[in-house]
Amino acid sequence: MMIYMAMIDDPNDRKKFEHIYVTYKGLMFYVANQILKNNEDSEDAVHNAFISIAKNISKIQEIECPKTKSYIVNIVENKAIDLYRKIHKAYSTEYIEENIGITVEAPAENELADCILKLPARYREIILMKYSYGLTCKEIALQMGISIENANKLDQRAKKRLMQICKEECVL
Repeated sequence: MMIYMAMIDDPNDRKKFEHIYVTYKGLMFYVANQILKNNEDSEDAVHNAFISIAKNISKIQEIECPKTKSYIVNIVENKAIDLYRKIHKAYSTEYIEENIGITVEAPAENELADCILKLPARYREIILMKYSYGLTCKEIALQMGISIENANKLDQRAKKRLMQICKEECVL
């Protein structure tokens, strides 16, 4: 708590902050833990929320009123959501094109089909959906559960890789 108190100059605001800390720290942890489902991350969110409260202590008039409670819960919710997004963004990686997608068997004696089969599964899926089934990138994005931008980028990468394979196989 000394860290927070060092951020506040006015002695009256320090007392107000101390009272807020004692009154709401349990509620704040509960709210953060409902979002993050992890005690350590919830403590981090509460810490970040207390820093925000210390910076904006002058905005709080009454300590034990619904408006203040709502304000504090809102701050800790936002901090928990920010932390949740940060954590999940760090763990989310790009799709591994070789492992995700559909498998296809090509008709016999079709050089282009043989080249398509050499594509990673994710690229094959994009090529087939767009050029065989006639879907737009928007429809592909909906089907695959990805953004339109991601579908466009996968389409570009798939075409580029298919061109490389076709050149290597002397199909073009």
